[in-house]
Order: sequence, then C-alpha cells, then structure tokens
Amino acid sequence: MSVSQADKARKFRALHEAPGAFIIPNPWDAGSARVLAGLGFEALATSSGAKAGVLGKRDGKVTREEALANARLIVNATDLPVAADLEKGFGDTPSDAAETIRQASGVGLVGGSIEDATGDKDKPLYDIETAATRIKAAVEAARSLPVPFVLTARAEGFLRGQADLNDVIKRLQAYEAAGADVLFAPGLPDLAAVKKVCSALKKPFNFMVGIKGKSFSKAELEAAGVKRISLATSLYRAAMTGLVDAAKEVKDKGTFTYLDHSIPTPDLNAFMKE
Repeated sequence: MSVSQADKARKFRALHEAPGAFIIPNPWDAGSARVLAGLGFEALATSSGAKAGVLGKRDGKVTREEALANARLIVNATDLPVAADLEKGFGDTPSDAAETIRQASGVGLVGGSIEDATGDKDKPLYDIETAATRIKAAVEAARSLPVPFVLTARAEGFLRGQADLNDVIKRLQAYEAAGADVLFAPGLPDLAAVKKVCSALKKPFNFMVGIKGKSFSKAELEAAGVKRISLATSLYRAAMTGLVDAAKEVKDKGTFTYLDHSIPTPDLNAFMKE
C-alpha cells in the first residue's frame, strides 16, 4: 500500500524535530529517486539546476509547469516525503509565490522553498521587506492546505554577489518572523559562518553541500547547529561527470574501461519497480 501524502508530511515534519541532522539528497528523475530511496535515505528534494539539466536548459529557465511535472515524477517514484526547490515562486508577486505553494502541494509535495533572488542581474535580490512579504504569502498558502507543508525560506546573497553575512542573517530572521518553517542560506563560506547563522535562528537551518571548498561533513555541520543537509546539483553533476568522462574515453581513445567501474545492469534494476 502506498504511503499517503499526509503520512509523508508527518514523517517530513518529524525529521526536522528529531535530534541531530539529516541528509536530504536531490534526485533529478524517477530513476535517481528510486536509487536514493533504495539506499536508505528518508526524504528527497528536487534541485532547480538538476531538473533544468534534465530538460537541456540552464538553471532558472524552467517554468512552473515544467518544475512541478518533474516533481510529480519524483513524488510518484517512491514512498518518501519530497520537498521541492521552487526558486522564487515563478513570479515576482506574493500571490505568485502563494500559488506556487498551492500547486506544489497538488502534485504531492510536502515541502518547498521560496528564495529572495529576483533573477535580475541589475538587482539580484528583492529588498528585505518585499522578500519577507513574499515569504509570508507563501506561508499563509502553506497553512491553508489540507495537508501540512514545510515552507523553507532562502536567503541567496552568497550566491548572488552580495556576500554580506549580517544581511543574510537579518533576512533569515525576517523570514523566520514571517512564519517560515526552515531557513536556508546557500553558499556560506565556512563553519564559523554556519554556526553564527544557526545561533541567530530559532527554526531549523538547511545547509547546502555542493560547492567545492565550502562543503563540510555531517558531523561538522551538526555540531554547528545544522538540522537539514541538502546536496543541490552535486549528485546530478557527479552522474554527468561519469557520462562525460566515459563518452570522452570512447570518442577520443576508442576504449571502454569505464565499464570496469560501472554498476551492473541487474544491480541497477534492483532499485527499480517491476
């Protein structure tokens, strides 16, 4: 019997309330979701960059409809709770963010994030008041749903050329006050910054692994106060690195040594549905 969306929601909430930190990996399609579930992870999350790559697009160029179609595939692939990277809510207004949350729940998601990046290079971040208003609208939409929904608010300064830790903390505190369940600031430079952010918040903090030199062990992050650890595009990039390396070997050398360290088909099939 498949697990209900309400049961998934309860499990997802419980993961945030349990002691210690948990890792939430980011599949990009149904097959990768099945593999990660089979390896024993307890929850999954989509990645904006990975889902864009699946469509042959760059990050930020995916529509709401495309993003939710990808999320639906991942939701239906396993019995695990799934959250989604919902970017800025696929629109600039608070009502856009709210509508995205409502539609996200409609495809079976039990969590999702809204960020404060505008997508405009000349003004990369919404001002803090506008950003907090957008989070508040998303929170209100989440609270109105028939199934609980964990709303994550993202402060994007370190990824958008505005690496001001004090501003990021101020923003996260504003989003926390607006009702966000989880706070997230991708790209923090070191563990001291992570600890400072976590100590300034009352709600759970999500750390993003995936940037070389700025990714730390679970034990280190847990000690700094992190509750949730996401992997962003890193698993997708690892898989695509294998593809590129193997294809280059075939094209440039005419050899096939990549087969020596590839997972056998029966072993891969063991993760998949009959």
